Amino acid sequence: MRFYLSSQIQNRDGMQIFIKEAHKEDANTIVEFQIAMAQETESIQLNRETVERGVMAVFHDSKKGRYFVASDGETIVGSTLITPEWSDWRNGYVYWIQSVYVLPHYRKRKVFTKMYEHLQNFVLQDAHAMGLRLYVDKTNLKAQQVYEHLGMNGDHYKLYEWMKQ
Repeated sequence: MRFYLSSQIQNRDGMQIFIKEAHKEDANTIVEFQIAMAQETESIQLNRETVERGVMAVFHDSKKGRYFVASDGETIVGSTLITPEWSDWRNGYVYWIQSVYVLPHYRKRKVFTKMYEHLQNFVLQDAHAMGLRLYVDKTNLKAQQVYEHLGMNGDHYKLYEWMKQ
């Protein structure tokens, strides 16, 4: 089941940011953001066709996840993806926040803070949702500071992974 939440905020500098669940029409911008984010945070050059197929897969199957975008007027200035993980401990879903990107000019202007608050409201309104998690590259200290400032705790788990090449 898909339901849409949206919220609008006005920053202290008068900028109005609108947060909503993304639609297929937003896919090209999300692809550009993902390519830019991978290059900026991990110096990885992603394959555009792979990213395009990956983003569209989410729009074709909401069980894979849901994108949210932040807009300033008609311009998308940030995006994020949430993906569900079933928690038997909580008998509900924990949503992983992934693929966070905010245009450089809009950083330090509370855009991600408002996206995060929007996601918290999304979880609060869904009886089957239990919380939010995210992972961050251990060298991305700026992002870690933002997450800690929002009250997220990075002390409980350490993430390990194996990826097929």
